[in-house]
Formats: sequence, structure tokens, C-alpha cells
Amino acid sequence: MKLFGEIVINFGYLVFMTLMTLPGGEISKRELHFIWIVDCSGSMRDEGKIQSLNYAIREAIPHMQREAENNIQANLLISALKFSTGAQWIIPPTSVTNFRWIDLQAKGETDMGQAMILLSEVLHIPPMTDRGLPPVLVLLSDGQPTDNYDDGLNKLLKEPWGRKAIRVSIAIGEDANLDVLQKFIGYDDRKPLLARNPEMLSNYIRWVSTVVQSASARPKSQNRELDDQKANIAIPKPPELFSNTTDVW
Repeated sequence: MKLFGEIVINFGYLVFMTLMTLPGGEISKRELHFIWIVDCSGSMRDEGKIQSLNYAIREAIPHMQREAENNIQANLLISALKFSTGAQWIIPPTSVTNFRWIDLQAKGETDMGQAMILLSEVLHIPPMTDRGLPPVLVLLSDGQPTDNYDDGLNKLLKEPWGRKAIRVSIAIGEDANLDVLQKFIGYDDRKPLLARNPEMLSNYIRWVSTVVQSASARPKSQNRELDDQKANIAIPKPPELFSNTTDVW
């Protein structure tokens, strides 16, 4: 009987470890990629826009970490891509617990199309897993592309995870090309978020970092007051922001 009991215990332990490690197991987490796509062109130097963006993302990190703790089914990985004259990855996929922002400088052109091409390469399967959660892609820009944006975007949308991603865009100032940012979103019911000053930019970045992150980790049936029923993942409506300052970009 003692031997039989040991066999039962060992078998139970084996089942437990299997559930922890196998895809679909009760404790297994699905990858959720959150990607910042940041315009670092020369115009972002004007009126301190790049400094405001750096501050806003750094300030949002603790809120992002706390929100991620509530999403026990998601393994949140954050990365960042910048574009100016060309595009490059500046932060590889990093656990939200260890994520640190790298302050960016602004100069050069606005090669947004090249940024879309780099995105398409990482949203391919592999390196992406086919059982992850829909990625969150956040595009921030104050201008308009200086390269072939449409070709780059089309390449991104040919990838399954490019199409299924939650795509959000934030216009930094009145000079941003809203039509371009709308194309990135891809759904008429979602509009670019227009940040007219540093305060609005910080609030929108915090909203994206928390509410949109959480939406990607939950099925539609668990959302309330949804913004768009046609998209792969529905997200709540963004906040209506009003500012008391006359300082606008």
C-alpha cells in the first residue's frame, strides 16, 4: 500500500508539472507583446515633444506593471521601435517587470514605412508563437511619412499577427497626418488620439499602457462599453480629454 501511495503521489506531481508547462495548461501564460513605435524625426525636437514623450512613457511604466499583475493569463513583453532616417529596434522584448525606457533623441526624416517593414518581420510566425495574445502596437507621430508608407503598412497587414493586432495611434500635435494614423488603425470606429500638449500625451499614453493592454488579455465577452465590435479585440472608448492650458503643439 505504501508503494501504491507513492506511485499515486508521483503521478499527481507529474500531471501538475505537465499542466504548468504544456501549451494550454492551467498555469501556462500566453505571450502578449506590447510595442511602442516612436517617431524620432527632426520635428519632434520642436516645443519639447520628444522630451514630453520620454517623460510620459517613463511615468506610465509603474501603472503598466500594476495592470499586468492583474492579467494572470498573460506574459507581458514590451519592446520599442524608433524611426527617423531609417528605423531600428531600440528595446528587445522585455518582461514588464524588468522594463526600462531609453530616452530618445530627435533628428532626421520620417521613415514610417521602414518601421512597418521591421514590425512585419517580428510579427511573422516564427519568431511569434501561434498561440499568443493579440499584440498591442502603439504608433506615435507628429508628422507624415517621408518614405513609402503604404507598401510598408501593406507588408505588416499581410502577417496574421499584424492583422490581428490592436493598433492604436497617437498624434502628437496638430501637424500630425491623421489620415496616415487612421490607416494604421484600420477601423473607422477607432480614431487617432490627438495629444495637443504634454498633459494630454501623458494621459493617452497611460490609457494605452493600462486599459488597452488589459483588453488584449481578455475576450470580448468580458469587456463592457466596447468601442468597436468589428475588430479582433474590442477596446473601451478612450477618455475625452480636455486641458486648461493654452500651451498647445
